[in-house]
Amino acid sequence: MTATAQTVREIALEQPTAIRVFEQFGIDYCCGGRKPLAEACAARNLEVDSVIAALEEAERKPGIEVENWAEKSLGSLSSHIVAKHHAYVKRELPRLAQLAEKVVNRHGSTNPELPVIAATLMQLDEELTQHLAKEEAVLFPYIAGLERSVSIGTPKPRSCFGTVANPIAMMTQEHDAAGALTSEIRRLSGNFTTPEDACPTYHAFYDGLREFEQDLHQHIHLENNILFPRAIALEASAG
Repeated sequence: MTATAQTVREIALEQPTAIRVFEQFGIDYCCGGRKPLAEACAARNLEVDSVIAALEEAERKPGIEVENWAEKSLGSLSSHIVAKHHAYVKRELPRLAQLAEKVVNRHGSTNPELPVIAATLMQLDEELTQHLAKEEAVLFPYIAGLERSVSIGTPKPRSCFGTVANPIAMMTQEHDAAGALTSEIRRLSGNFTTPEDACPTYHAFYDGLREFEQDLHQHIHLENNILFPRAIALEASAG
């Protein structure tokens, strides 16, 4: 299969260094990653050959080691997601909320999009806080327990949700909702573009929003494209 016919998700799975390239070009590789590369490029008015060249360059570039989580245990992957991405969300959302309040108070009257961005960020905070709690308390422990039981040949752990596909479907829907909120923030902010006379706090706020979106994309990619499909397959194999 040629690169143009492969889905963005498939390329990201086969070549972890592709994630940086997709971020650079603004190509969705997590929630919307099931589009063929050619279609994803066309949607953003990108030359597919330029994207392919960047992908090939990233793969050849020395000195950049990217962890291939598709080859790691589900327990280690879920622990990594919690330690890196969940911790980032919990640390960064309060900081962004403080910046939002300062920027709205100072510039909200002349930049009417700022209060809307702040409200959207608050909604994202509320939804992600509940989302992470459910993953950490229920879903991730079940997946780790399932993996242990399969490895030692014991019955799979009991659950209150039937098949693991049920909570995964809910988590995936919540990922889509979070992705839509960050996309709306990007749209409202003009791709995180500050006015010419923006103060340092304004710049810090938009830079933080941009970095948060990038981390969320990586976070969702690890779950939607690697952890969740493997967990469903593992449970099915356990009978």
